[in-house]
Amino acid sequence: MSSPDDPLLGRVLERRYRIDAPIARGGMSSVYVGTDLRLGRRVAVKVMDSRYVGDPQFLRRFEFEARAVAGLSHPGLVAVYDQSIDGDIAFLVMELVRGGSLRELLRERGPMPPHAVASIGIPTLGGLGTAHRAGLVHRDVKPENILISDTGDVKVADFGLVRAVAEAGVTSASIILGTAAYLSPEQVSSTDIDARSDVYSAGVLFFELLTGRQPFSGATPLALAYQRLSYDVPAPSDVIAGIPPLIDEIVLRATERDPDLRYDDAFAMQHALLDAVDDLGLPPFTVPAPQQASARVTSAIARPVAPQRPAERDPNTDPATEDFGYEDFGYDDIGDDDIGDDAADYAPADYGDTDYDEHYPDGRRPPAAQRLRAPDPTDVDPASFTQATSGVAAFAWTVIVLLIAASLAAGGWALGAMLTS
Repeated sequence: MSSPDDPLLGRVLERRYRIDAPIARGGMSSVYVGTDLRLGRRVAVKVMDSRYVGDPQFLRRFEFEARAVAGLSHPGLVAVYDQSIDGDIAFLVMELVRGGSLRELLRERGPMPPHAVASIGIPTLGGLGTAHRAGLVHRDVKPENILISDTGDVKVADFGLVRAVAEAGVTSASIILGTAAYLSPEQVSSTDIDARSDVYSAGVLFFELLTGRQPFSGATPLALAYQRLSYDVPAPSDVIAGIPPLIDEIVLRATERDPDLRYDDAFAMQHALLDAVDDLGLPPFTVPAPQQASARVTSAIARPVAPQRPAERDPNTDPATEDFGYEDFGYDDIGDDDIGDDAADYAPADYGDTDYDEHYPDGRRPPAAQRLRAPDPTDVDPASFTQATSGVAAFAWTVIVLLIAASLAAGGWALGAMLTS
């Protein structure tokens, strides 16, 4: 995790996004709580690993994928607000979701009953389906990339990042390891990838949620990935008794080795799940956020903002965005042991900073024009300037007339004195 000496803390990217506190770190990025100084709202800032910033192909794909995802709108997707490169930092600005990942929920609670799996699967498939209909493929559907908020919202994160990283000139063992268990057969054997690859990964995800384990195992990520070329995913009820046949059927069809036998896209799989929920009479369920992750994110959000170092302060920054009155702080209690290798990619939604909201309930600071400052000579109104100069001129002429009159009076007095003497 980031240390108190993290050079990003307090930095303002693109003169707009201030990095406030770390949330999580993964194989290809780190995620921070940030503040959009222009709009006065909290955001999540995903900063890509420095290895990728020097790769032009990665940067082109990174920008293209971010633009495409930013055009999507669905409650099952983490919203992407912005993407840019500031010097040696490539970053995404996203919706801030206070909560944690599905991976962390699995660690805390273990396998889930069908009604809980359905409550996760329906919004997840809705988000994926929206992307599929727009021609996008996620390529990395796994518990780490599904986020659960404190209010029970389920959202898919990190669209397009895997493709951008895959096309870069560098790679990461942790990325391969995290993805291998959920890869579709065609992702292992070819490059012909479409929406049905995400459907396969979703089926593996459903299997893990229902059983608490992954369907394949291997000594290495490569061996794990190649298992699916020769073996089918088993029915969840083969591992845990009592899972309804309708749920088994959804998992088995989604994980067919032949893509033509799967659901065409995530929406088709979602419709099958909705039908199963109705037929089985599964009760509605609010998915809980993982407690430890939620507490960690809440702590990171609530911490005061680290001040920007004077040497790094941008002289062109709008004064209205500075001097929030926060003090420095450390992050020693947020460590790698708490996060874990798989807890990387948060996309953390609404947040109210108590200090910020107490002073500015409407979420914005007063405009700079309303704040005390020294008068600027260039701000003088022309009409008032004319009026002021006219008054000065009238006073000057009055003084001159009085002086002339006094001179004439003195001269007349002196002349009269001479004539009478």
